[in-house]
Amino acid sequence: MIDGALALVLLVVVLAFALASPRGLPEAVVAVPAAGLALLLGLVSPAAAVEEVVELGPTVAFLAAILLLGHLAGVEGVFAWLGARMAAAGRGSAPRLLGLTFAAASVTTAVLSLDATVVLLTPVVLATARLLAVRARPHVYACTHLANSASLVLPVSNLTNLLAFAASGLTFLSFAALMVAPWLVVIAVEYAALRWWFGTDLAAPPAAAAPAPDVAAPRFALAVLAATLAGFGLSSLSGIEPVWVAAAGALVLGARALLARRARPVALLRAADPLFCLFVLALGVVVEAVTANGLGAALAAVVPSSSSLPGLLGLAALAALLANVVNNIPATLVLLSVLGDAPAPGLVLAVLIGVNIGPNLTYVGSLATLLWRRVLVGTEAAPTVREFTGLGLLTVPVGLVAAVVALWAGLQLL
Repeated sequence: MIDGALALVLLVVVLAFALASPRGLPEAVVAVPAAGLALLLGLVSPAAAVEEVVELGPTVAFLAAILLLGHLAGVEGVFAWLGARMAAAGRGSAPRLLGLTFAAASVTTAVLSLDATVVLLTPVVLATARLLAVRARPHVYACTHLANSASLVLPVSNLTNLLAFAASGLTFLSFAALMVAPWLVVIAVEYAALRWWFGTDLAAPPAAAAPAPDVAAPRFALAVLAATLAGFGLSSLSGIEPVWVAAAGALVLGARALLARRARPVALLRAADPLFCLFVLALGVVVEAVTANGLGAALAAVVPSSSSLPGLLGLAALAALLANVVNNIPATLVLLSVLGDAPAPGLVLAVLIGVNIGPNLTYVGSLATLLWRRVLVGTEAAPTVREFTGLGLLTVPVGLVAAVVALWAGLQLL
């Protein structure tokens, strides 16, 4: 009982520090000592801690590679070009810009991960809305909602996906085949909800718009990204780990950026965010301590074990609730641990739906949401808790049900 309480306190402290990010200090500053304290207090055995780190190692390596790839895409001008294309195609229409933002955010999230959407695309969308003289709120909210809910489709789209992919036993292509329908239906739900919620903003007549900038297409970078995406699909057929494909794409763009002096080695190392990767490993050890000291047993008593539609709905709802209590990364780690060594793929994917869509309900559900909030601080589109939660109450329940039903239907075809 006492060990469980101590482990839970450590987890709460780690998450509170990560969410508050005082003075911009990295999350690892508290997470690593917390993991060490869990070992020192005997809350987790050294063998269990090493096993957890070894299991998370390939996933964290892939995370570093995809973060670097997204950063290099920005260095090569992919997002500046995308913003210029959106401005030209938007033609001063707020509803048209919203549709373009949905397309851009959905593809960016799927291919380059949700962090690229919140950190790199959101400022571009804000600048594009200003350029077209339309209200920015609908468009920046689309970025954060799609960073979470539109990250369902590929293993590379989210750290939670990488964790689930490793546990599911699925290939890259089979994962994508099962999740493409949930991805599409939840995007449709989000679009309908945001069109209704921000109806007044979208109907407001624009002021005088500035001309769209003329930005040349970064053909080389776009070709590398396309080749990398194709490589992810082919890697599952050849037995090559996706991390090597992501690393190859990052290596090509990184070498080009260094040779052209558009980036420095230190900047590229920082973009891979080694301290955040260290935080994920330490967080895994702390979550293992919590799971081993009571939380795992408590969840095991309520976690559905059936891949029936009610079972999948119940598991997704539980995952969404847990994500909004302890953040989606710990929620994923705990629930995958509870599901065991060889869970049914449908159960793993139901967890994923819950931890990816659920964080649109509260700020604490996803670190990406907090990053998005920081990007917008001091702007005319800065979010409020009331609006964020209200919109989440509209989209999350409907999105969860629609995505799970689509997943269940896909599983019936297997």
